[in-house]
Amino acid sequence: MAAAPTLILGLETSCDETAAAVVRREADGRGAILSNVVLSQVKDHAPYGGVVPEVAARAHIRHLGALARQALDEAGLQAADLSAVAATAGPGLMGGLLVGHTFGKGFALAQNLPFIAVNHLEGHALTPRLLGPCPFPYLLLLISGGHTQFQLVKGVGDYTRLGTTIDDALGEAFDKTAKLLGLGYPGGPQVEALAKSGDNTRFDLPRPLKGRAGCDFSFSGLKTAVREIVQAQDAVTDQVRADICASFERAVSETLADRTRRAMAMFREACPEAATPAFVVAGGVAANARLRATFTEVAAAQGFSLMVPPFHLCTDNAAMIAWAGAERLALGFSDGLDVAARARWPLDTVSPPAVGRGRLGAKA
Repeated sequence: MAAAPTLILGLETSCDETAAAVVRREADGRGAILSNVVLSQVKDHAPYGGVVPEVAARAHIRHLGALARQALDEAGLQAADLSAVAATAGPGLMGGLLVGHTFGKGFALAQNLPFIAVNHLEGHALTPRLLGPCPFPYLLLLISGGHTQFQLVKGVGDYTRLGTTIDDALGEAFDKTAKLLGLGYPGGPQVEALAKSGDNTRFDLPRPLKGRAGCDFSFSGLKTAVREIVQAQDAVTDQVRADICASFERAVSETLADRTRRAMAMFREACPEAATPAFVVAGGVAANARLRATFTEVAAAQGFSLMVPPFHLCTDNAAMIAWAGAERLALGFSDGLDVAARARWPLDTVSPPAVGRGRLGAKA
């Protein structure tokens, strides 16, 4: 008799999206999303030009219970049908993490279900396996508002950091560029939209670390260069804004192409047995069309198959958290109700911190 599929309720509250989802994992590893509900807080934070942690946490408190109920209803399930509950336990904003983490524990305790504390980054890392066959090992590039890093994904819970940003994340650089130009929040989509009508050769911006050994990133200097260009203008017209955005996007694209080629060479050296490995790009910045075109070109040239989840699974969502929980449960992993949330939680827990260690743990 075939093993019954697992049904996982996932909860995501690490930043400014409140989300709940239900996924099914078959015994053979195939996955399906039964529901995926996301409530964005963009309008709540837009007046401040960025995420306000207390505002985010209060919104999670107000909405998470109703979203969990909605996720179950859309999946056509009752709480008793579930196999386990998975919730993001880090990294992220501590106030928001505590909301989802505590709610998930309470739900699991009330229903006598296993509880799985999920690393938000592992949710992104394992998303392609929810969508179809994606054998280990593969190369992951995670590009979001808080993270920019290459990981060698060898298995569930088995990651090796190949490179990371030594200062700002790429998503942060997009948002800061948008803010310097007086654009709206979130900045990434605004910059991308304006870049389409801009001259990407007008302003000479740096390509940070291009040509350097390894595959680390640095974006603080690029952000500073944008600020200096803005300050040097007699008038920041709509065309100037468009040209800056286009020049910025081109600089980022060429930087990522260089860093990606080097990461792929490092992957080949570490995993020579992988004939046509997957190159997975995840995180909100992966929605940028210019960057996707760059990744398509580089992957084809280097013999990698490119896998980029659809936009709604690149940004923060609970389906990826539920799936990571399902993958961990299939291997017999679950957590006690005393497991703690953590603001910092690197995927690679073995390598020494790339940019130091603070009160909350390794920074990257």
